[in-house]
Amino acid sequence: MLVLLPPSEGKAEGGEGRPVDPASLTLPELAPARRAVLDELVALCSGDDDAVEKARTVLGLSAGQRAEVAKNAALHQAPTLPARERYTGVLYDALSFATLSRTARERAARSVLIFSGLWGVVGPEDAIPAYRCAGGVKLPGVGGLAAHWRGPLGEAVPQAAGEGLVLDLRSSAYTGMFKPARGLAERTASVRVLHARTVDGVEKRSVVSHFNKATKGRLVRELLESGAEPAGPEELAEALRALGYTIEAREAQTGRVQQFDVVVSEL
Repeated sequence: MLVLLPPSEGKAEGGEGRPVDPASLTLPELAPARRAVLDELVALCSGDDDAVEKARTVLGLSAGQRAEVAKNAALHQAPTLPARERYTGVLYDALSFATLSRTARERAARSVLIFSGLWGVVGPEDAIPAYRCAGGVKLPGVGGLAAHWRGPLGEAVPQAAGEGLVLDLRSSAYTGMFKPARGLAERTASVRVLHARTVDGVEKRSVVSHFNKATKGRLVRELLESGAEPAGPEELAEALRALGYTIEAREAQTGRVQQFDVVVSEL
């Protein structure tokens, strides 16, 4: 099983690791594409106040986020942390890499890919600096990052998946970077979280945002701890039901990703 996660906008500061080496990260064949984004991002964010303002606009940052530009300018020298410590936020708090059992953490290292506008993908153990570069950014030279990554990831991710299941939990900002082709799509499952509540005796359901992330984090955590190895989408649904989740399959379409709803009554 290969699990695809989004990154988090929030990132832990600091670190004690050596500066990042793009070729040392998971899927080293992505190193040239990583260096292209890294070098342009550093160049964009370096310079005088006018350069900083231009970078802020390109990156979609507010005036209060000018410090993020300085972080990007220093990426070649910045200290690193493992990605499992670097990424923070609701999904990662719920997943809680730090409190996984040793076996579950080893499974995560083998089976989790975290998407990134800057790195393409990283693994939980990859050492990376703090940065700010969302998947929807369009850099002046490289262009749109989704398009930049589509080719390299289109080759690398299917190889990483092999013949196994892919559980795609990415947010919409990162789905454009990699879209599974027909064969892999049929072995891929995505999840939508719905909140079910009863109003005047009638069940009503709504898509949740904040708790969507928390539920996905808990779901990944429990799969890693359980040792489940579902071979396909239906086996995944069975594994999640065994863990106590209410799972409903949406209508399957040939050659398309199988979509499931996780229905929760408590947030």
